[in-house]
Amino acid sequence: MNTAHTSTDPSGRSSGPGRILIAVYAIFALAATARAGFQIATAFEQAPLAYLLSAFAAVVYIVATVSLARKGALWFKVAVGAIFVELVGVLVVGSLSLFDAAAFPRATVWSMYGAGYGFVPLLLPVLGLWWLYRHRTAAVPASTTA
Repeated sequence: MNTAHTSTDPSGRSSGPGRILIAVYAIFALAATARAGFQIATAFEQAPLAYLLSAFAAVVYIVATVSLARKGALWFKVAVGAIFVELVGVLVVGSLSLFDAAAFPRATVWSMYGAGYGFVPLLLPVLGLWWLYRHRTAAVPASTTA
């Protein structure tokens, strides 16, 4: 009986192009953390919702960065969850900032679908989820021979 596994080794998700993905996430983690920290420290009363959303985005980027870089099934699941939350956040905040600009008097990382960052925040979770999908581990049922 043969119990083969298909797909790529999950540890490979942090090598090759995966390193570039992790680096981009790390850059966004630093940028969002710095932006949120500065906004909260200097002008929190002007747009508390927007600045708290920037801080939330920073946490999501940090979790995504760490979980993409780590090996193992648990970290894989954490990465999928963080990147899925990122995608939902970009879509929800992007839509709200587009259709209800008064609710966002100041921009967040995810405002206007990440327009302030060249729309990378919109593309990044799509690439991240695709990369994780390509590096999942899937058991293939054993072939039976008569």
